[in-house]
Amino acid sequence: MRRPVKNRNIPVADSVYNSVTLARFINYIMLDGKKETARKIVYGALDIIKEKMKDKEPLEVFELALKNAGPSTEVRSRRVGGANYQVPVPVRPERQEALAMRWIIAGARSKKGKEMKEFLAEELMQAAQGEGEAVKKKENVLKMAEANKAFAHFAW
Repeated sequence: MRRPVKNRNIPVADSVYNSVTLARFINYIMLDGKKETARKIVYGALDIIKEKMKDKEPLEVFELALKNAGPSTEVRSRRVGGANYQVPVPVRPERQEALAMRWIIAGARSKKGKEMKEFLAEELMQAAQGEGEAVKKKENVLKMAEANKAFAHFAW
C-alpha cells in the first residue's frame, strides 16, 4: 500500500477560466520557465476550439479530452521468481490526468509545420471526439493490460 502524499503542490487556478486543471496543463506545456509563452499557446488553442466548435465551451472540450485520453489500467513490471511480468494495475485519478496531459502535449509536439497552438487545439478536439494520438496511446496501454491479464494475480 502506498503511503499518503503529504505536501502536494497545487497550482493557483488560471486567471481566464478559473480552473486548477488548466493551470496544471499550462505548467506541463511550459518549457525553460517560459510560462507566459505557455499561457499564450494554451489560451490560443482554446480560442481556436471556441471558433471551430461553436456549440461547446472550450473548457468542456478540454476536460472531455482529458477524460478520453486517460487510461484506466496500465502495466507495471514486477519481478517474480527470476522472471519479469507485466502486471496490469489500475491507474490512480491524479496519474490518469497527468498521463492524459502528457500524451496530448506529446501528440501536439510531434507534428511540424504550423504553430503549436493550432496543433494543440487539433489534438484536444480529436481527443474529445475519441480519436487522435493521445487516445491511440491510451488504447495501446489498455491492450497491453488486457493481453497481460493472466498475470493480474501478481498485483499485490
